[in-house]
Amino acid sequence: MKILVTGGCGFIGSAVVRKAIARGIEIVNLDALTYAGCLDNVASVANSPLYSFEHADICDRAALDRIFKTHKPDAVLHLAAESHVDRSIDGPLAFLNTNIMGTGTLLEASRAYWEVNDRPAGFRFHHVSTDEVFGSLGETGEFTEETPYSPRSPYSASKASSDHLVRAWHETYGLPVVLTNCSNNYGPYQFPEKLIPVVILKALAGQPIPVYGKGENVRDWLHVEDHAEALLTVLLNGENGRSYNIGGDSEARNIDLVRMLCEILDRLRPAAHPHADLITYVTDRPGHDQRYAIDPTRVRTELNWKPSYTLAEGLEQTVDWYLQNERWLRALQNRPGVNQRLGKVA
Repeated sequence: MKILVTGGCGFIGSAVVRKAIARGIEIVNLDALTYAGCLDNVASVANSPLYSFEHADICDRAALDRIFKTHKPDAVLHLAAESHVDRSIDGPLAFLNTNIMGTGTLLEASRAYWEVNDRPAGFRFHHVSTDEVFGSLGETGEFTEETPYSPRSPYSASKASSDHLVRAWHETYGLPVVLTNCSNNYGPYQFPEKLIPVVILKALAGQPIPVYGKGENVRDWLHVEDHAEALLTVLLNGENGRSYNIGGDSEARNIDLVRMLCEILDRLRPAAHPHADLITYVTDRPGHDQRYAIDPTRVRTELNWKPSYTLAEGLEQTVDWYLQNERWLRALQNRPGVNQRLGKVA
């Protein structure tokens, strides 16, 4: 089998690429190598005969047509996206361009390829989305596949739009699709603008660790290796036209998560004072959703998937990986947005 993975040099995409190739699946990695894309993320498989790389933008229809014609993939796993909420607050139009127009362009290129090859029944377009499209929860409840969409940031609105496009291409043109909506990912190779690598970077530098508001926002945390496993499971075995919510069963308040990270760093890289002393509360970002929680019943019962990492195990593994790979982390520090707090209220 050959899968065209978009965004395969990013955090989640590279995890999928590494896992798929380890299983003997052929991969074509299409990535525009924007600020968060990193070839080092796939260096371990770059010389595999199962791996091909295409430097291209999903908004470039001519490039997409060439890639489909050259590589003849059996499926598309679409991960390429602008994904940082703070960046979407500062510059929303880039998110609309990539997440909406890029997805639309990729859908049309996929449809053209599918139709010119007589609509093979085994072809599949797998669109990867986020639980943020559902909005914010109160103290109780969980998102299901039937939860109405209620996006509250430019990022989540752009992802909600792309979800609707994928469903429309399935209903209108019959394009075989599956969709997944995941909770917050963490793990190795995450670009250092997201919470967990930010905490680690700041702690190692002895700098203030920023926490939005009072740190009471709740997220469900999913290890990226578990997510990669789930994505391949859905792509290979999911029902055509169906969506699946993927969660880690690991809810935590942001402040509790930060304290857990500090305790791990105290053990693995002790400093003169506890790392938690660096925690600093900063002005909350606009439209900050209070709580996310995923009900993963469908993917568990229909496809027999469940996460393998507990939050404690996953955080320990993640911190240890960053400490063992400081060169990778430091190399990204000069890229745009790192060590900046984006999207704050003026």
